[in-house]
Order: sequence, then structure tokens, then C-alpha cells
Amino acid sequence: MNLREKIRNIPDFPQQGIQFKDITTLLKDGKAFRLAIDMLAAPYKDKNIDIVIGPEARGFAIGAPVAYVLEAGFVPIRKPGKLPAETIKYEYSLEYGKDALEIHKDAIEAGSRVLIVDDLLATGGTTRATVNMVEQLGGRVIGLAFLIELSFLNGRQVIAGYDITSLVEY
Repeated sequence: MNLREKIRNIPDFPQQGIQFKDITTLLKDGKAFRLAIDMLAAPYKDKNIDIVIGPEARGFAIGAPVAYVLEAGFVPIRKPGKLPAETIKYEYSLEYGKDALEIHKDAIEAGSRVLIVDDLLATGGTTRATVNMVEQLGGRVIGLAFLIELSFLNGRQVIAGYDITSLVEY
């Protein structure tokens, strides 16, 4: 099955000039969704992952099932003000603006083996922010897994030095 064929392209969203890669068409196809999750989890099955991190919001849809397959816990990374307990915050740049993310201060135990999973690697800003927060809390980033990579935005350079898996490249 070709996962690329299951991803819809939306021109000029969320703003002019952006070619948005819509994964909802992949998510609604049970066989494609299962294949994508299995493929994202496969390289990490023998890596003793303790926690899978999923940045808001599509990282929840991809990261939680990967955590299930790996028999690991799942920790969401959220937009500011969405988590109820004490958090740490990291501000970063996107391919089309700026944003910030937060994680609970007690979400990662020192030495935990962490896999970060998201739908998209673009400029690397979201992932860099997530890596920084995990490492600030004492976690050890074992890998980074993405459904889609926009290689022309050079996000890999921002997160160089980590094990990276991406399934579909544009």
C-alpha cells in the first residue's frame, strides 16, 4: 500500500503558499492507519521505549497508537494553558509563524527512554522544542518518528544527531 496516496494535499492552508498535507484521509482508512502505525513503531520495538511523546494535536493521533504497540506510556505535549499541573514551556518557530508548547514537569522521569512521534517534520521547530523539554526533564531521546517529512524545509538539520524515521517524504 502506498501511504502517500492516502494523504490529501490542501493548497493555501493555513495561509497562502502553504501546501498542507492532510492526514485525515489516511487516518480514516483503517488498513492504511494500521500500516502507518506499525511502520512507525517497527524500528523501536527492541529499543525498550518507556514513553512516547506526541505533540498537539496530530501527534496525539499518531503517537498514542505507537505507544500502545510499543507497550509504552504516552505523554502529550500541549499548547500553553491546556495542561492542569505545573509545566515547563518552550517557544519555537514554525514554517509559517511562531508557537509554544508545554509539558508537565512530572511527565518524564530522569533516564526514561523516550520516542517522539508526530505527523510531520517540517522546519524541525516543534520537534526541537519537544526534544529540549524532554532532555530538560532528564529523559533520553531514543528516536524521532514522523509520518511525513517535508525534506525541502531541512528540518533534519535542526534535529541532527538523533535517530529519525519518516514514512513519506515530500
